[in-house]
Amino acid sequence: MSPRRSLPSATPVAVALGVALALASGASLAQYKVIGPDGKVTYTDRPPATTDSKVTALNGRGGAAAAEAVMPLELRQAVTRYPVTLYASTGACEPCDAGRAMLRQRGIPFAEKQVQSAEDGDALERVSGGRDAPTLAIGSQMLRGYSPEVWASYLDAAGYPRESRLPVGYQYPAPAPIVERRDANVARAAPAASAPEAPAAPPPASPTGIKF
Repeated sequence: MSPRRSLPSATPVAVALGVALALASGASLAQYKVIGPDGKVTYTDRPPATTDSKVTALNGRGGAAAAEAVMPLELRQAVTRYPVTLYASTGACEPCDAGRAMLRQRGIPFAEKQVQSAEDGDALERVSGGRDAPTLAIGSQMLRGYSPEVWASYLDAAGYPRESRLPVGYQYPAPAPIVERRDANVARAAPAASAPEAPAAPPPASPTGIKF
């Protein structure tokens, strides 16, 4: 019978190194570093539900991601259920400017898609059923033309606060074309947001904006 050879047991140094590597691996997969009121540090891929913790984004988005992580629960729920997208023109468009200013004044987190080419105009028509700028998407609802009363009523119905509750330092994402251009010869339309419909509100009698 051949003698059995026992494997050497792990040294305390090796154990400590293994724990450190495991923690580092978990931190690298997380999107947020959270320091609680008691000083406890945790790593998570979900933003915390409370605002009494210090949150640092780890996914490269910097201050904007950290700001999103500490949005009040009411605002985050509205953003998740009924995301807001503003479809606007890159040229002179006073209604687009007024609509953008209204959203920012109220503190509505939104993405802006711009008509920068004929393909973008075609994509806007496919998504919204028209070629009006501005067009506001709240979930799956499309509001063509700027009407502050109608926009406000839909935002109210979707659960957005009437006064800004965005955290200090929040940065709106940069505008992007409606059509995602992968290269010079390939382009595809960005998909429309799939979300539950907000409760209906009366459409404007005569939308104010421009047509492409």
